[in-house]
Order: sequence, then C-alpha cells, then structure tokens
Amino acid sequence: MTAPRILGLILARGGSKRLPGKNVKLLAGKPLVAWSVQAALACPAIADTVVSTDDATIAEAARAAGARVPFLRPPALAADDSTSADAALHALAWLREHEGRVYDAVVLLEPTSPLRARGDLPGVCELLTRRWDETDAVVTVGQVQLEQPAVMKRLDAQGRLTAWLPAQAATVAEPAWFPYGVAYAVKTEALERLRTFYPPRVLGYTIERWQNYEVDDLCDFLCVQALMEHFKGELP
Repeated sequence: MTAPRILGLILARGGSKRLPGKNVKLLAGKPLVAWSVQAALACPAIADTVVSTDDATIAEAARAAGARVPFLRPPALAADDSTSADAALHALAWLREHEGRVYDAVVLLEPTSPLRARGDLPGVCELLTRRWDETDAVVTVGQVQLEQPAVMKRLDAQGRLTAWLPAQAATVAEPAWFPYGVAYAVKTEALERLRTFYPPRVLGYTIERWQNYEVDDLCDFLCVQALMEHFKGELP
C-alpha cells in the first residue's frame, strides 16, 4: 500500500496539579515537551508535527523546539475530564478546515513519556503500515515489573490485606503489559468512528524496561531525570 500520511500530535495542556508546569520543566536542558517534539521531527514516517495546547508558555516552548502550534486548544478540551481522543479530533478537524490538511493516521506522543528509543516511532509507524488491513491501532506497551497483578493486594478500611485477583488467577505468572505513553498510533477513520486510541483491533509494540516511566509527579520526574543523566541526553 501507499505509505499513509501520518500526523505526529502532542497534547500538552497547562494546569498540571501534581507537578505544576511540568510540560515546560527543564529535563536535561530542554523543556519536557521538546523531547516529544524532537522525536516526532526525527521520524521520517511522520509528515507533520503539531502541538495542541491551551497554554501560551507551552506553545512558545513547542515552537522553539520546531513544532507547529497553529491554534490554542479551547479550555473545554483542556479540563481534567477532557479526553485525548476529543483533543485529537479537534486538532484533526481544525487542520482540515483551516489548512486543508488531512491525515490517514495519527501518532499521539505524550510529553510525559520522553524516554523514546530512536527506533520506537519508526517502528510503530512501520507496524501500523505493514498490518494496515488487519488492525486499527498500535500502542506501545512495557512489561509490568514489581506491580504484577498476581501479587497485588487490596487494603480494606480495617487495614486487612486480601488478594487483588482470585486465587486461581494469582497462581498464573503470565506477564502483564501496561500502555506507557511513548506512542499511540491510530487510523484517522477509526479514531473518528470510535473516539478512542484503543479500538478493538489494536497491536502492542513492546518497549524496554527503562522506558516504563510517565512524568506525573516529582518522583517520576526525578527518575526520568536520572535516566537522562545516565544516557547523557542521547537516548539509545
């Protein structure tokens, strides 16, 4: 098939509560959002890199990193209960209506997951393209480590611990996988029809242990910062 036209989309709203200003917080000398922008720009399969944000400071940092920020996202799509799918659909509609740009697929890069290996985005795009007829999306997943469901517990109001899973399920040591936000690639048609980055036909693209971090609070940020220092800002 002809290579699909893919939009690299970074959703970076302001107003973070657990780590204020996280999307422009400096990580290894660059604003956090810049790492996702530069990863998208380095991927040959991505035709256009756009940042959707409601925050002027984030928009300025994204433009400085090389992204296009042709609009500011409406506040209604940047609230705590706003979904990534709704923000992505707004971006697609805006680009189509105002610039005449249409895309066959969208690759969502969460700025809070900056630990991308060089081959991740090309690999995700290649997998979606190669299996275009049998899937609607590709999501990056990392193998769960200590928090494996088989060993998780419930803690009740009296402080008693019970198994999270039924006893028979807890004996199965099957690996568990979590969708870390390195990349979510979805066909535009499926996103518009189903309004989700997790349609029923979805493939997993596996990432490495060191990538299993999402910057939601200071602890996450410090862990990612330590890894960036280890790699001296040049990810494998």
